[in-house]
Amino acid sequence: MRKALLAALIAVLFYPAAYSYGFPTNNQGCSKGHTLTKDEASTLLKDIIPNIKVIDVRPAPVESLWEVDFESNGQKSLVYVDYSKKHLFAGAIADIKERKNLTQERLAELTKVDASQIPLKDALVMGDRDAQYKVIVFDDPD
Repeated sequence: MRKALLAALIAVLFYPAAYSYGFPTNNQGCSKGHTLTKDEASTLLKDIIPNIKVIDVRPAPVESLWEVDFESNGQKSLVYVDYSKKHLFAGAIADIKERKNLTQERLAELTKVDASQIPLKDALVMGDRDAQYKVIVFDDPD
């Protein structure tokens, strides 16, 4: 009886089909068979996030999640959606080994302002207008 149980256990552990469920093979990530378009993401999230405009959908730093970059009411942000498209994750993903907040780094990229696009036609300029480095200060006169 023990030999039969041991043989069955070994067969299950070493049977190749046991490794074919849910594990990537031939260096193919899990995202190979999963897709999420901007339109799908917008449809999934429209009832949760008001006035959503999906900017980009890409694989998240964690397997089995999509990163959805969006804008809502003038603010850019991101959330994560799982491959089953049933769960939403809004929070930080951190790299433990590197001690980095990957979500915060992506948000910094997403919300970065191109200073060359700020109109300075009516600006009050102090110093050399053609200086290599510029400091732009925004102030409310009221």
